[in-house]
Amino acid sequence: MEWTVYLSGEIHTDWREQIIEGCRSKQLPIRFTSAVTDHDASDAAGDHLAPDSSGFWRDHKSAKVNAIRIKTLIERCDLAVIRFGDKYKQWNAAFDAGFCAALGKPYVTLHGEDIIHPLKEVDAGAMAWAQTPQQVIEVLEYVVSAQ
Repeated sequence: MEWTVYLSGEIHTDWREQIIEGCRSKQLPIRFTSAVTDHDASDAAGDHLAPDSSGFWRDHKSAKVNAIRIKTLIERCDLAVIRFGDKYKQWNAAFDAGFCAALGKPYVTLHGEDIIHPLKEVDAGAMAWAQTPQQVIEVLEYVVSAQ
């Protein structure tokens, strides 16, 4: 069986590439999906709908266009990995975790120890909390390979 794993959250580091490459090197039967990770493209996703929009309405339209992809990919995934970085607040990742919880989709959170408290509710719904991409790879290897 090929698993589909949705990668959500922080876009400023290479954690996605580390997980994808680590799983490929172990030849794990996993297909990865993700939201658009190009910040400018994501922010402009709704611009073609009304180019004269700005501020709240620009963000509102782009969030809805992005949500078409995100909602569909989360609904189709077997498991999600949700990364919270330390540089920016990833409200979108928290929303994705809540969506996974509402759908009964298992998810793993990935974040440092320094933000355990603000993520306590998000972590409470997670099946696992990892601090490094390597730990995520080990969880995925166990889940897809355990006999």
